Amino acid sequence: MKIVTKSNQLDSYQAKVVASTASGFGLENMDVMFLSFALSSIIAELHLSGTQAGLISTITNIGMLLGGIFFGILADKIGRIKTFSHTIFIFAFATAAMFFAHSLTAIYLCRFIAGIGAGGEYGIGMTVLAESFSKEKLGRVSSWVGMAGQIGAILASLLAALILPTLGWHALFLFGVIPVVITFFIRRHLRESTAFTNSSQKKHGNIKQLFATPKIAYQTIALMIMAVVQIAGYFGLMNWLPTIMQKQLNLTVGASTWMIATILGMCAGMLTFGWILDNLGPRLAFGIFLTASAIGVYILTLPSNVWSLIIVGAVVGYFSNGMFAGFGAIVSRLYPTEVRATANNVIMNVGRCIGGFSSLAIGFILDHYNIMTVMVFISTLYIISLLVMLTVTNLKAANYKNI
Repeated sequence: MKIVTKSNQLDSYQAKVVASTASGFGLENMDVMFLSFALSSIIAELHLSGTQAGLISTITNIGMLLGGIFFGILADKIGRIKTFSHTIFIFAFATAAMFFAHSLTAIYLCRFIAGIGAGGEYGIGMTVLAESFSKEKLGRVSSWVGMAGQIGAILASLLAALILPTLGWHALFLFGVIPVVITFFIRRHLRESTAFTNSSQKKHGNIKQLFATPKIAYQTIALMIMAVVQIAGYFGLMNWLPTIMQKQLNLTVGASTWMIATILGMCAGMLTFGWILDNLGPRLAFGIFLTASAIGVYILTLPSNVWSLIIVGAVVGYFSNGMFAGFGAIVSRLYPTEVRATANNVIMNVGRCIGGFSSLAIGFILDHYNIMTVMVFISTLYIISLLVMLTVTNLKAANYKNI
């Protein structure tokens, strides 16, 4: 069986790999987005303060970091497929358990456990992709999986619109059990890669290898900084921009309309980024998108009507989150098989844990300064990421092709 696209052919096994990783990532993102849509209802029902409500996301991010480290190491030691299915089980059942959470303590516990599962899933899925495709196609394939995450966000918004007004926020989280179906598909149809089974078991999952030499340690830290900026820009723009537009520029746009337009821009950006990454190398790909993101945040102050705001949101989404899927592709090539899942999970989940605080930082800036200060803050983050990226030797096109 062959699945044919304009420039690629996937054999039947590769198609199953893409389907399983894309579904896992999309439904994971759906579960994570449930909290965003349900948060106002949770606050009202439990009479939470802003600090108590904000801590729900913080605890989830901490769970992601710990789960990412633990399951990344485990996937490198005992195998990707078995560990991948475990992570999906954990975040699915922990999300569904929110149906029974009627206290703040129970919510904190459920979100922490869900974070552990979700934090482990991303890097393992990217590692399975990397070991199933040639390196020349990895950027484009990773972009397909990244797009699935955005589709999960749209699915979450549709379910929230249907469920919240009628059945309440508890019922919404029951849909979090859907990803369990994927685990049966994964266990039945996927197998460990030849690269993993043939690699030496002595160094598998050794996190010290991410810092084995000064050059590798610098590379790891630099990629962590880039991941922090990636997540900070995403959460900052997605969580605050509609509010900024309404309060500061007197523009009102429906949350769902804004999100769908921005997500469509992100998906187009991912496809473009993946093509540039595979054909022209990571420095040019990240260079273009980081520079455009640093400049693009300023055009967010220009819209004078709702339609121009939607268009600008799609353009900024195109550049600011088009880079996301590329991280799995480059990390999978820069680190050897025996620590590939560990590297993916540690680097991206450090980004999630630290970058997730950008919403708090932007809120503080808006309380004490103005919208232009917010844009300078976000733009500066992208410039820092650009400068750091240029110092990573292995991201030069010539070096990258030989990895």
